[in-house]
Amino acid sequence: MSPLVETVLFIFGLVALGYIAGVTGYLKVHTGDALSEFAVGIALPLLLFRTLIGADFHGAAPWALWGVYFAAVIVAWTAGHLVTTRVFGRDSKAGVVGGVSSAFSNLVLLGIPFMLGVLGQRGFEQLSLLISVHLPTMLMASIILFEFFSRRRGDPIHPTRIVKTFLSKVFSNPLIIGILAGLLWRLTGLQLPSLAMRFVDALAGIAAPLALFAMGLGLKKFGISGNLRPALALSMLKLFLMPAAALALGWLFGLPSLTAKVAVAAAALPSGVNSYLIATQFGTGQALASNQMTIATALAAFTTAFWLTIAVWVFG
Repeated sequence: MSPLVETVLFIFGLVALGYIAGVTGYLKVHTGDALSEFAVGIALPLLLFRTLIGADFHGAAPWALWGVYFAAVIVAWTAGHLVTTRVFGRDSKAGVVGGVSSAFSNLVLLGIPFMLGVLGQRGFEQLSLLISVHLPTMLMASIILFEFFSRRRGDPIHPTRIVKTFLSKVFSNPLIIGILAGLLWRLTGLQLPSLAMRFVDALAGIAAPLALFAMGLGLKKFGISGNLRPALALSMLKLFLMPAAALALGWLFGLPSLTAKVAVAAAALPSGVNSYLIATQFGTGQALASNQMTIATALAAFTTAFWLTIAVWVFG
């Protein structure tokens, strides 16, 4: 078994263990909620903070990485919106959920441990650059599109409401707080006191496996109920169209090898819970987002290994 395949199986194996613990009743669903809350609220922000205060970003090419990744997002989001509205006959608001589900990669709960395991610390450092703009960009796009498609024909768009909604969500997010804290501390040029670093290391060190296990346990809560055909179609867009677009664009624009692999790997990740939360916030497409997330996560154990193998072959 190749090291790449073994690493992918280990990562998704931790997700599977969490799911089995939930399905068998060994752990209750609310335990998964508590673990996820701890992972997202404390452990992962501290991991991002630690990375940002000590990482060497020279040669990381953030603009090229952002450009290629978000171009792939646009391709997948547009396709997901059109498939939801034109093929399955849902309204435009559900189309936004379809677009989000097709393009919103799970860069945190799954992406952070995945990148650490497959591409190492340098790959994770580049992923952290993507995480720093990913959530704000995707949230802003979702809010604008929902505002546009929810208004009556001829009614004006309300920029103030868009900005207020956006700011309240972004600056209350612990991941964004962890990123901003890391950047601000980095600007000071100071070393973190040794005792403080021990606290950070202790909590950040458990972030990756805890996030994976919590994610698997959380999948038991969402499950699959109806909307199977559109959810499967959106999963195919997420797992095949988006990484294919990132691969093609990375090759076309000559991204450095590691940057290109990070872009393809990030694009190949399945959708996360954020697509479901966005659907819940706007009151439409919750079952579609939930089913798509569950199906895509199950299939991603195989498709991510495929795309990483292709990326290694193309970019060296």
